[in-house]
Formats: sequence, structure tokens, C-alpha cells
Amino acid sequence: MGNIVHAVEINVLSGAAVEPGLHAAADIYRKQSGSRIEIAFATTPEMRRLVGEGIAPDVMIAPPAALDEFAKSGRVDAAARVLLGRVGVGVAIRDGARKPDVSTVDALKRAVLDADAVIYNRASSGLYVEALLQRLGVAEQIQEKTRRYVGTDMIGPLINGKGREIGFMPVVQILNWHGRGLQLAGPLPAGIQHHTTYAAAPAPGSASGLGFVRFLGTPDARAVFARAGVE
Repeated sequence: MGNIVHAVEINVLSGAAVEPGLHAAADIYRKQSGSRIEIAFATTPEMRRLVGEGIAPDVMIAPPAALDEFAKSGRVDAAARVLLGRVGVGVAIRDGARKPDVSTVDALKRAVLDADAVIYNRASSGLYVEALLQRLGVAEQIQEKTRRYVGTDMIGPLINGKGREIGFMPVVQILNWHGRGLQLAGPLPAGIQHHTTYAAAPAPGSASGLGFVRFLGTPDARAVFARAGVE
């Protein structure tokens, strides 16, 4: 445990797709180091805006391409980056709703067309879903019932729905809401599944951030992320 920097405050800005695993890993690090870890979640576009406004967290967790951008502007140390894993996209419905068949591409198309509302976000997974629905030829047919939200703002409308609403979001997030309002209808079929990779990088010169990022690369932390659904 020599990588741990003791009794400091560490500010983390992260994509929400890895939220369950990150919270669990941060809890372990807090107990081992006594450090205080403050975590804020944002979509990649929101991260770009926040960085542009001058926010300077000790650690950023985002897709590698975004971290490359932040490294060019001097916000993160690319050389110290640690890969956390990848997250696939799933179909979510509220607890108690009848599960649609999403096991094949044709079944997924029928489920989307039959749904009362199709809900997804404006983050990495949502951008993929938007393009996918266009590629499947259903985007125009469902345009009037499509709802898009910022980040996890989509969860409330899904949980509080009254009909056959379906949502698209990272599988990890759906599993995190199991028993609290959402259930997983299934992952996207293998032929159209999309994985978003996430990595962590510290701010240049941040010893506390570097210590936490190095911890996230340990076998213990990787096992925590794996249990939370990060592949």
C-alpha cells in the first residue's frame, strides 16, 4: 500500500457510468488512507465546459479520448493514466413493468416502436444510442416520443413512468438502481453493443491525485470495478 498518500482531500470529476465501482473503490481508499474524497459526476460535454471554466480537480475519470484533450490543455497527466475498464449499454425499464424482448436486433426495434417513450441521455452512451436508432431506421418513427436528458436526469422519468417506457443507459448504472426503481431488460444485442472505455488521470503535480489513481490500478480496485459491472 505504498502508493497511498495519507490524510488529504482529493477532488474527483468522473463520468457517471462508473459511479457504483468508483464509490466502492473510494470507500476502500478512505479507510486505508484517512483521505477525504469528494466525487462529482458529469457527462463528457459537461466536463469540457467545467474545464473551460477553470475547474481543476485532482483526478478526472473519462473516456481516453477526452483525457487526451484534457492532457493537451495541461489539466491531467497523461503519463500517469490508469485504465479502469469498459461499460456496455443496456435497456432499462421501471420495476414492475413488463420486460420487452431485446435479445435480437429485430426484437429491440419492435420494443422501441411499441414503447410509449424512449429515453436516453446526452452523454457517451446516449450519443451512441441516437446514432444507433438512426442506423436501425426507427429514429423518425419514434421522434415524438423520444426524450433526452442530461446525464442521470433520465432516471427519474423512467422510474416514475406509467406506461411502456424504455431507457438506454450503461448497464452498470442500471444494475446500480436494481431494487430502487429500475430493472435491466437486457444488454444491447451483441451485434450492436457498444462499449465505452474509462480511464483515470491525476492533475499534473497532484501527489494526492496520483496516489488515488495508482490505487485505482491495483488488483483490489480492479476487482471492485469488475463486481460493479465494469469489464
